[in-house]
Formats: sequence, C-alpha cells, structure tokens
Amino acid sequence: MPRGGGPARDGGPSWSPTAGFRVRAWLEPILVFLAIRGVGILVLARFTQLRDTTLGDSLWLWDGKWMLAIAEYGYGDVPFSQTDARGLHTPDTAYAFFPGYPLLVGAVAKLPLVTPFGAALAVNVVLGCLAAVGAARLGAICARLMANTSPIGVANPHRTGLLLVALFAATPMSVVLNMAYTEALFCALAVWALVGVLEHRWLLAGICALLAGLSRPTAVVLIGVVVLAALLARRDGPRAWIAVAISPLGYLGYLAVVWAHTGSPTGWFRIQTEGWGTEFDWGRATFSFVNETLVHSGEVAPVATAWIILATLALLVVAAWSRLPWPVLLYGTLVVATIVLSSGLMMSRARLLLPAFVLLIPVAMMLARIRLSVAVAAMVPIVIGSAWFGAHMLTVYPHAM
Repeated sequence: MPRGGGPARDGGPSWSPTAGFRVRAWLEPILVFLAIRGVGILVLARFTQLRDTTLGDSLWLWDGKWMLAIAEYGYGDVPFSQTDARGLHTPDTAYAFFPGYPLLVGAVAKLPLVTPFGAALAVNVVLGCLAAVGAARLGAICARLMANTSPIGVANPHRTGLLLVALFAATPMSVVLNMAYTEALFCALAVWALVGVLEHRWLLAGICALLAGLSRPTAVVLIGVVVLAALLARRDGPRAWIAVAISPLGYLGYLAVVWAHTGSPTGWFRIQTEGWGTEFDWGRATFSFVNETLVHSGEVAPVATAWIILATLALLVVAAWSRLPWPVLLYGTLVVATIVLSSGLMMSRARLLLPAFVLLIPVAMMLARIRLSVAVAAMVPIVIGSAWFGAHMLTVYPHAM
C-alpha cells in the first residue's frame, strides 16, 4: 500500500509527503470551497430578504425538516406534522430516510448550547470542507493518471484539483451543501472512497463505502464500485478482501432494520415508492419531463432542470471520451443512471445529481490547461449562476427539492 510520496501499487500517484504541501492540500481547497459557498449564501440571504422569509427557514426546507425531526426525536417519535409526498404520516414513513446524517446531527446536538438546526449546519460546513479536500485530491490523482492516455493531454494536477473543488462548490444546486440535507456527507464519503480505490487504500475505501451505505440509498453504486475494484485488486492482500466484506454492511444493515420494522424484506422500497412515488422506470418519467418542459414550459426552474439533466448526460460522454479512470467513470455513470432512469419529483434532479460531480474532472483539466486568469474569469459566471439558481429554487419556486 502506498505511503506518503511513494508510488501507488498500480504505478499511479500519491500525495506529497512534505509538511508544507500537506497543509496546502487541506487549506487551499477549503478556502476555495468556503469562498464560493459564501457567495451562494450571501445571494440566498438577499433573496430571503426580498421574499419576506429568513435564511434559517430556507436552509431546513422539505427533507431537512425530516432530518432534524429524526435527529431530535428518533424514528418512532417524529411529529405527525411531518408527512410524505402524499401528505400522509404512517408509523413507517420516517424509515424512508437513512440514519447516518440525522444520527450524526443528533450526536452533535447533545453538546451544550447546540440546537439540532445549528448542529446540522455546522456538521455540513465541516463535511463540505472534507469533501472539498477529497475532490482536490481526486482531481489531482486523475490528472496524473490521465496525462498519457487522455486526449485532453497533460494538465497541472494541483490546479486541476482546485478547479474541481470550484466546480463542485458551484454546481447548480450546491446550496444544498449548506442545508440540513445528506449531500455534504455523501459527497465527502464518496470522494474519499474513490481516492481510496485509486490509491489502493482499501480500508479507507471500505470504511467510506460502509458509512455511505448508512447515509442514502445512492450509496449502492459506490459500494458496487469499491467491491468490484477491491476484487480486481485482490492480490493487494487482506485489506482488499476486508473492503469487499465491510463495504455493503451499512446499506444492508439499514435495509435489515427496516425489514424488522415492517416485516417485509422490501420494506424500505415500499415506503419510498408509496410515499414519494420513486421507482425504476427505465427513464420514461425523465424523458417525458424533459420533452414536455423544453417544448411547453415557460418557467425558469423546470427549463433549467431539464437542461441540467441533458448537460449531465453530455458530461458522461465527455468523461468517457477523456478516459476518466474507470472506477470514477463507473461511479459517476451509475449515479446518473439511478437518477435519470427512475421516477419521482423531477425538480429534485439537480440536487440528486450533485454526487456525480466527479464527471466534471475533464472540465477541470481543460480549465487547468489555459491561463489561470482566464480560468478564474470563466468560473465567475458559473459561481454567480449557481448562487442565483440555488436561491431561486429555495425562495421562488415551490417544491424544488
């Protein structure tokens, strides 16, 4: 297993061992992430002022209220005011939400003078920073691995990593990273699991996949990638086999809990389908939404969401063309597939596609190849557009998440 600045087992890169570089590897992506998310929060604050609401109310809308209720009361005592998409609350409804994030928030909220809402926001700031550091590292690793194989050509790894952080922080619904939602947690775990896979750090990859499985159902694709990569690298020794063994435990463990609660092995899937209308339909609902919206809708939010879906599919093509390392490409592809090929609330698609931000690595590499001032200038409208879109979705458009 690679350590410090030595070569990875597959001949790929690993992180610099120097103390100064390690500090930069953490500090720079965190500062980039916080600066861009700060712009988003300032724009949202202005929107809330103009819309006669508050910033606090906007940051715990919709599923955020479920997360805080579970964190404060547990699954069995969630107030009946919390309902599913049908407006119903049954003894099973709360179990649609995976426990990782609310349990973490609940634990932090036990500290003196800390409320569940304050804990949720503080936890996501920390998790967002961890995700940013992981994104910078993943972007740099991929830039090195792709230097001699990608048609993009050689790109500065360090700059690629920082630009990936900027793109991650400025995705269309990146505002959710500051809300009482699971995206910050899942993105942090997913990106570090992928780092673990590419660096053959199998305990890191396995533990992150295990924890991701307790966080949200999308983790099943991350688990699959980690298990497959570890099986292919089984000659790495016992740690690869440990990753295979532990990766599914969080996801399967929670499904088992819901099985025990409902009496059905498919209990979680039934709750999700009945409560929120989400099921695998081979993309029929998504196709209908995009087609009808682009032809008939005059509203900004649905039209923008339809274009975000199409742009994500285009990113898949670019990622495959650029020869993104296969574990990263497979993870991104499966995340997109689980969202695009299922039904449910279409306006949540921009948020649900956020964990596929790794598909932006080729874009970050392209930006890293041009003059730094030009790359920064190109990021300005992206950051402003992201800030506006997130604020619009939270304060103007109803039922956007």
